[in-house]
Amino acid sequence: MKFLSDDILLESDLAKELYNNFAKDLPIIDYHCHINPNWILEDKVFSDITELWLSGDHYKWRLMRNCGVDEKYITGDADSFEKFKAFCSCLPLCVGNPIYIWCHMELKTYFGYEGEINADTAKEIYDLTKKILNSPSFSARNIIKKSNVRLLCTTDDPADDLAAHKELAKQDLGFKVLPSFRPDKALNIELPDFCGYIKNLAKVSGIEIKTLDDLTKALENRLEYFAKNGCKVSDHGLTELVYEECSKKEAAAIFKKALKGSKVSDIQAKKFKTFMLLYFAKQYKKYDMAMQLHFNCLRNNNTTMFKKLGPDTGFDCINSSFEPNNLARLLNALASQDCLPKTIVYSLDPNDTRVINSIINCFQGDGIKGKVQSGAAWWFNDTKHGIYDHLSAVSEYSVLGNFIGMLTDSRSLTSYVRHDYFRRILCNFIARAVFAGEYPNNTDNLKKLIQNISYYNIKRYINIED
Repeated sequence: MKFLSDDILLESDLAKELYNNFAKDLPIIDYHCHINPNWILEDKVFSDITELWLSGDHYKWRLMRNCGVDEKYITGDADSFEKFKAFCSCLPLCVGNPIYIWCHMELKTYFGYEGEINADTAKEIYDLTKKILNSPSFSARNIIKKSNVRLLCTTDDPADDLAAHKELAKQDLGFKVLPSFRPDKALNIELPDFCGYIKNLAKVSGIEIKTLDDLTKALENRLEYFAKNGCKVSDHGLTELVYEECSKKEAAAIFKKALKGSKVSDIQAKKFKTFMLLYFAKQYKKYDMAMQLHFNCLRNNNTTMFKKLGPDTGFDCINSSFEPNNLARLLNALASQDCLPKTIVYSLDPNDTRVINSIINCFQGDGIKGKVQSGAAWWFNDTKHGIYDHLSAVSEYSVLGNFIGMLTDSRSLTSYVRHDYFRRILCNFIARAVFAGEYPNNTDNLKKLIQNISYYNIKRYINIED
């Protein structure tokens, strides 16, 4: 097969037919990303491809370090082209890595470039993309429009004023930008900046926070504010998914201890987090927000580099702390009180996927298709084999036709090719089932399956109107 052909990842005529007829032209709902809403508000124009691709992409930074590139050309003070050329010099080594395919797909999709990326072509690519990027037609908003995005959900702290979102909501963009409620800092009671965060939350909410009741009142104040500004999903980035029984009295005492500046124990932190997670879930049910639980990431492993560069700079990895009983007990506690919201569960450890799918089937219902979901293959798992493995697990242990599909989990505006990458793999996965005689070649059913997973399921799941 020709490199980077229009049929990439599509192994059969049926897979090509399914993709081209049913998946290719569908809009995108990116229900979890890290794009800066201010870029969209100011309609940012990128100076060059280095800024677009390398300014904050720790996926690419890890790859460059692995190839022996000096930090000067990654996060240091090397000039823009030198950084880009250093990255390009790495790519020929990266056969099988999704970054290799994504980068080539992005160049083809957004810039019409179909050649190879390497040190020899770096200057040609840099000059071509710089000329295009400097055009107003390639501003942040226009990139999103070219990507056929209907909705993107950013990641926002409860203390955020959502000023950019409020301004964007007044404008006719041709797509929607909505906030997501990400209250990690309100749960991480063991961290040294917890008290400082509570002070900031008090200031923003206008509620003096001295007790647990004050805290929950301030958080509901912010949650209501997010809901009024269109928020459809929450998100929790958890190092591990914990569950320790905790009464309100216990949680109040732990919170009071932390506010005094005293160190809380590991078990106290787990109790407080459990209490707060249950509290949040009940609020999400009340406001009809989907709850996302991302866990099993071991963060900031290289302390030397963490001190130099801070978090989210390429020094995180997969953890394996998942205890199935914790997820089952959490969902059961909510279901038993009729307070279980629509919930999406992600573990960064792919070994957990089948266990998670078996657990979530115990908590479906309320007339909602796939009320509790196994979240898409993300971060270290959004590889070709990671996506195939996830699709296989969902299809074998749950109901693939109810799956809400892909997300970017990205800070890059051209990363929407990951949705195309996913849709190609999805069509190929289903075509394989047809060829194996495991599913009939029924055009109507195949169309519904592919279009629902690619777009319509998530549209219904978070109640998005046209």
